Amino acid sequence: MVKEDDMYKISHHGAVNGVTGSCHELTLDSGASLLIDCGMFQGAESMDREADSVFVTTQIDFDIAPVKALLVTHCHIDHVGRIPYLIAAGFRGPIYATEATAKLLPLVLEDALKVGVTRDEALINTFLRLLNQQLVPVPYDVWFAPEELVEVKARFRVAGHILGSAYVELDIGSAKRSQDRKRVVFSGDLGAPYSPLLPAPKSPFRCDELIIESTYGDRQHEGRRMRRKRLQQTVERCLKNKGTVLIPAFSIGRTQELLYELEEIIHRAAAKRSKSKQAEQWQHLDIIVDSPLASGFTAHYRALKTLWDAEARAKVKAGRHPLSFEQLITISSHQEHMQTVNYLAQSGRAAIVIAASGMCAGGRMQNYLKALLPDPRTDVVFIGYQAKGTPGRDIQTYGPRGGFVYLDGQKIEIQAGVYTLGGYSAHADQKDLVNFVKRMRYKPDDIRIVHGDDEAKATLKQKFLDVVPTARIVIPNA
Repeated sequence: MVKEDDMYKISHHGAVNGVTGSCHELTLDSGASLLIDCGMFQGAESMDREADSVFVTTQIDFDIAPVKALLVTHCHIDHVGRIPYLIAAGFRGPIYATEATAKLLPLVLEDALKVGVTRDEALINTFLRLLNQQLVPVPYDVWFAPEELVEVKARFRVAGHILGSAYVELDIGSAKRSQDRKRVVFSGDLGAPYSPLLPAPKSPFRCDELIIESTYGDRQHEGRRMRRKRLQQTVERCLKNKGTVLIPAFSIGRTQELLYELEEIIHRAAAKRSKSKQAEQWQHLDIIVDSPLASGFTAHYRALKTLWDAEARAKVKAGRHPLSFEQLITISSHQEHMQTVNYLAQSGRAAIVIAASGMCAGGRMQNYLKALLPDPRTDVVFIGYQAKGTPGRDIQTYGPRGGFVYLDGQKIEIQAGVYTLGGYSAHADQKDLVNFVKRMRYKPDDIRIVHGDDEAKATLKQKFLDVVPTARIVIPNA
């Protein structure tokens, strides 16, 4: 669906029928345009698209000739995964991102290419060379003029979703008629307040049109204290089985947040004077992060402490290491990965394994699941959204019934315990999304709800109408 204004029009190339493939285009009257994100489709939304470098047109199925610039909100694959295809299709314009995102993006896309597209080092290096030539790091809260778009100013504002994440403010119109200028905001993915490590997003002062995500538009998250308590209780319950606890998690954002929370649980257990069995168990529990990508991101998180929130910085000042503690084991090589999978499958050793992908759609987590799902000593703990059509959604749905899941074409019986901790989403919930609008001094006349399932979008629309009853609220179609 295309939205037209007297100054611009907005069209969507993803994230309208679900939560993946985020890509939105704003076209000016001059015909020139810019993109906000260019993400990969996943799960059911990817079924009619080939995950192969040859099939560029199935990924970039829109005209890129007018596109002068790309603005990236953050580097999760559902927001950046089609950038290699965009460049392969001939895009050579600037790619603007926050300074932290610009550091992380090459790592994300190199890993995505190796896992899902090609192992051809020459091809990957050619892409990375072009990407680095086109990347333009921009500090938060600084207005800049995207190349060749004289009618547009843009700036990145803190979104609180993952390190470097931003929402985008666009100021559009003629410099000679400032009273006619429009302020358009693309939310990207907004984070929940009080998330570990990250400052909370602050609403813009003014917004004429808002394009906003709705992943959790129909539900509320638990408070942070309660979700940490539930994480501890769930892990302790799982450990009674004397087996492995598998936590599928995205390499950036969710993994670091989990490590932060687990370090807090271990620290509190050590501080207790009583030597309870649970406290002892936490002191000797191996916490395994099996992902070179996650390890690289975690190193960047540690290096970028200046972007952490006050609580996290205070822990570091007190001599604690929230992302690098004694019981943390990182796995890098594929050989070491397979040795770990086999060892845990044979020994049943109690351990927590954190690995990608967060929706079990690929990555090293699949090897753990194939080896350990049939073992009743195993437990799987989901902490993030599982999109329709992904193995994660199938395990979440059918696992409690003793069902099965297909992984790499293999039918895997599920004897493991399956748990879901909804409070650990890095996304804003319904209340946070509504507050993002409510706290604007000048509220939008137009709101476009994207990046969510149908029920979440419809529910959020009603909530927005309570806040801005005169606004035009649209749920775009494909």
